[in-house]
Amino acid sequence: MKPRDLFVLVGVIGIVLMMVVPVNVHLMDLLLIVNISAALMILLMSMNTKDALEFSIFPTILLITTLFRLALNISTTRNILAHAEAGKVVETFGSFVAGGQLAVGFIVFLILVVVQFIVITKGSERVAEVAARFTLDAMPGKQMSIDADLNSGLINDKEARERRSKIQKEADFYGAMDGATKFVKGDAIAGIVILFINLIGGFVIGMAIHDMPFTEAVSRYSILTIGDGLVSQIPALLISVASGMIVTRAASEGNLAEDLTKQLFSYPKLLYIVAGTIGFLGVFTPIGVVTTFPIAGLLVYGGYKMQKNLNLKQIEEEQREEEQEIEEVRSPESVINLLQVDPIEFEFGYGLIPLADTQQGGDLLDRIIMIRRQVALEMGLVVPVIRIRDNIQLKPIEYIIKIKGNMVARGELLLNHYLAMSPGIDDDSVMGIETKEPAFGLPALWIDEATKSIAELSGYTVVDPPSVVATHLTEVLKQHAHELIGRQETKALIENLKESYPAIVEELIPGVLGVGEIQKVLSKLLKEKVSIRDLVTIFESLADYGSYTKDTDILTEYVRQALSRQITHQYAAGPEAMKVITVGPQLEKKIAESVQQSDQGSYLALDPMSSQMIYQKVNEQIQKLLQLGQQPIILTSPTIRMYLRQLLDRTMQDVPILSYSELEPSVEIQSVGVVNL
Repeated sequence: MKPRDLFVLVGVIGIVLMMVVPVNVHLMDLLLIVNISAALMILLMSMNTKDALEFSIFPTILLITTLFRLALNISTTRNILAHAEAGKVVETFGSFVAGGQLAVGFIVFLILVVVQFIVITKGSERVAEVAARFTLDAMPGKQMSIDADLNSGLINDKEARERRSKIQKEADFYGAMDGATKFVKGDAIAGIVILFINLIGGFVIGMAIHDMPFTEAVSRYSILTIGDGLVSQIPALLISVASGMIVTRAASEGNLAEDLTKQLFSYPKLLYIVAGTIGFLGVFTPIGVVTTFPIAGLLVYGGYKMQKNLNLKQIEEEQREEEQEIEEVRSPESVINLLQVDPIEFEFGYGLIPLADTQQGGDLLDRIIMIRRQVALEMGLVVPVIRIRDNIQLKPIEYIIKIKGNMVARGELLLNHYLAMSPGIDDDSVMGIETKEPAFGLPALWIDEATKSIAELSGYTVVDPPSVVATHLTEVLKQHAHELIGRQETKALIENLKESYPAIVEELIPGVLGVGEIQKVLSKLLKEKVSIRDLVTIFESLADYGSYTKDTDILTEYVRQALSRQITHQYAAGPEAMKVITVGPQLEKKIAESVQQSDQGSYLALDPMSSQMIYQKVNEQIQKLLQLGQQPIILTSPTIRMYLRQLLDRTMQDVPILSYSELEPSVEIQSVGVVNL
């Protein structure tokens, strides 16, 4: 057996022997000082532990110190009753607290006992009980979390074993603390009982056996009783506080001093408010400035010093983050971050920074939020986050729009100017810098503030630079909407629809169609500027026809027919007749005969001369409508619509091509041109 093991065994046996064997008063003084020292050591250790498991032996120490304290109580009681003395330590504590006034000393001692029993001991007991209960209740969830992390590869077997062991130790610790605090409570009750035994028994024994006068017996035994109670209750109070600290610091990241300075003094400005309140009390109340101003000044100085330290710490943190970023850039793994491409980017020259700077009155960010809402309402597409950044490689007044890293549009803005577009008849009094409206390519003028009112009176459409950018960005998003919807975005739309219409989604996916096939259909609809907001109708149509064909072109045609009311309202101009360019029977026959079938689906195979001739005929009819100020719409039969769309897709992508099945029967159609061979 090691010497330290033997020392512990002898010490515990000695504590038990103290209860039955009389102890010399000089040795008693030494043991009482040891008891006080041990209590202080335990309190300081509990204040400096970061985790309760760092002091896992605390429940056992709590029992040993309680037993030691009870043994000391029994020994001092024996000496008090038998010899009317208990050593210098007990007598000194009793005389010092009493201060020559036994009543005051006795009341102070009773207050100490009440605080120890009702406040500290009861509170520690309750906290330990609740902590033990919640720790045990949380064990299954923590075990499942460890298993999930292990299965997902976030931790290895060794880390899992360590975490399981820690959870088990925590449960054992708080369970032991719950039981150990009951001993502290019993010790407090025993201290009160021993108090009355010493006091009443001392009076009787002092007068009956030692022949003391009543006043001398009262004085002598009161001092010894108070001293004995203090010598035992003060260490008990310290250990009770230590047990409370151990079980209440569950969310701590440091020791008590670190937590106090870090959390309690994290808001220096609050110290100024407290200082002002204390100063107010000194000026406007009888307390006086002599008492309050030194404390208020100390609070102000403390707030100033803490604010200064926080500023220095913030600067150090920023420097540390910059150094860390530099190290990350230098590391080989940082290259992987360069592979990520933003879906949408808006870059501008340094001269246009006020557009995005809110401190300079820029509202571009707010406008982009509204643009995303507008596109979602009109097209049914959730636009990804738009990355906004300045680019010194651009001209100061230039901006570009990128889709998946590639530039798709550009424009120039003159801040402090307005873009004026002519109503068709130019006014010579409206002077400005000639340009083109970036969204639609219309001729326009950049005019100054003085010319704005003149242009508006002349019928010009006048817009400010932020509105020009917003309109251009909106049109670009609509034009390239089909590029922004991928499988991940389609999956998000499906999950959103599933919350309200689970039956439709479960019928369609994955039994009939996959996410990739649905994404292709949605992309084809968006490419022709057909809104996909009505996903219920789209999915129902795909569920109806998806079991017959997997050709996404044909499925798109079925979906368009199901969205006939939406398409009709999109192109029909109110009660007026819908003016269209129809496709003649000869051209329809030519296209139908040129359709070829393959394993991947059907496609249009026309010779170059026939294709060129069709381009010319269609372009002639379109130009006639444009001269009349009408939107060109081509109307054809359902069987050849998608093939005619394929033919004209490269040169006339913005011209709508509709079929008779996509229009409501109630709409009036007026043919203003026929395309024929």
